[in-house]
Amino acid sequence: MVAFLDFEKPIADLQARVAELRETADAGSLDIGTEVARLEAKSDKLLRDTYAKLTPWQKTQVARHPERPHLKDYIAGFVEDFVPLAGDRAFADDLAIIGGLGRIGGRRVMVIGHEKGDDTATRLKHNFGMAKPEGYRKAIRLMQLADRFGLPIVTLVDTSGAFPGIQAEERGQAEAIARSTEQCLAVGVPLVAAVVGEGGSGGAVALAAANRVLMFEHAVYSVISPEGASSILWRTAEKASDAAEAMKITAQDLQRLGVVDRIVPEPMGGAHRDRDAAIAALGKALGEEVDALSMMSADALRQARRDKFLAIG
Repeated sequence: MVAFLDFEKPIADLQARVAELRETADAGSLDIGTEVARLEAKSDKLLRDTYAKLTPWQKTQVARHPERPHLKDYIAGFVEDFVPLAGDRAFADDLAIIGGLGRIGGRRVMVIGHEKGDDTATRLKHNFGMAKPEGYRKAIRLMQLADRFGLPIVTLVDTSGAFPGIQAEERGQAEAIARSTEQCLAVGVPLVAAVVGEGGSGGAVALAAANRVLMFEHAVYSVISPEGASSILWRTAEKASDAAEAMKITAQDLQRLGVVDRIVPEPMGGAHRDRDAAIAALGKALGEEVDALSMMSADALRQARRDKFLAIG
């Protein structure tokens, strides 16, 4: 059973009514097929209508849905022969960022991304996808390895931001993020990034300074969370919806602004409603983008990346 968001309450009520009718029919052998079909059609239409006009704040809620696919699901879905590589060779292995070698569409690649976890134990294990300096230093190491062996790099971004704890700051969080961003711009191999859920602040940019930036239809990408912006501007988090509207954080807004190159459609009702279809769509899009870039020279890739980001704004 899908967990419904606050704005989906009318849809939830209709689907609960359908489930109740089905139970009644099973218990009393009643023929209520016509009524069930009518309610299901009404529910489907309401779902389509709702998702056709989501506000930026509603998209933020969809992007954060706990049942959306996470990095491990994408790796299992379209990365063949995945071999994880661990550690920054300096301090520790940060499980908020996972990376390793694999194949997408038969082509060897380096895959790096944020892992949020999908239950209490795994969310704690992966620190909710909020990487520490050692996570970004691991990403740098893997990007350098890919560059050395001529392997395209694919990054999957899904984080509310880098971990802001005191220990992370003591170990050079800002420096690690900056150097990871610098390494993205320096590699001489194709680099394709996809924002699959939340893309929050420098913690996201550190893996997303790419030749091509893809974004799921209902993902969000911003310099600060709507709640954070609301707290700064209005001294309350209650105006998060207003902040989300003003910040232009949706895939559609960011494509118009030139920040995002391609929007990957999601199944109706969000990626969490049909995880397999969402994973397959992203895998296909990533494979196409990597193939398109693979004919370019190292110098051309670096120059195109530089030109892309200098042109923004």
